[in-house]
Amino acid sequence: MNPDLSDLPAFLAPKPGLHSGYMIAQVAAAALASENKVHAHPASVDTVPTSANQEDHVSMGVTAARKARTILENTEQVVAIELLCAAQGREFHPELTAGRGAQALHEHLRESVPALFRDRYAHSDLEASVKVVRDGSALAAVEAKAGRLKS
Repeated sequence: MNPDLSDLPAFLAPKPGLHSGYMIAQVAAAALASENKVHAHPASVDTVPTSANQEDHVSMGVTAARKARTILENTEQVVAIELLCAAQGREFHPELTAGRGAQALHEHLRESVPALFRDRYAHSDLEASVKVVRDGSALAAVEAKAGRLKS
């Protein structure tokens, strides 16, 4: 995103200054990561006495589970944004060779998200990228070319 750090165009835009590329996607990823920090606050510290003080420690297990689910969903979206940006970054250096797994992942994403040649409404790109992360097809594409990954 930062040309001073990556030697790639600003925000991975084909025409920086004219196009905004994935600038807003970076903002969204940062917001989701910050939201995850809030949800990581332990639910157990928010316990309050219940049942006329007969139950003074409530586990807050349901709250913890809901927060964990939100963190997982947000993280899927952040990974999907990172995938979009990595694929776009590769478009600027086609002469570089990726490893089998990375190449397979790039090709798999490009089946549903074309390279960004000019600004467009990014919502469908983000949804498609989240889908390949969430449904496991990204992992399957990598493992089909590079072999089973250790878990």
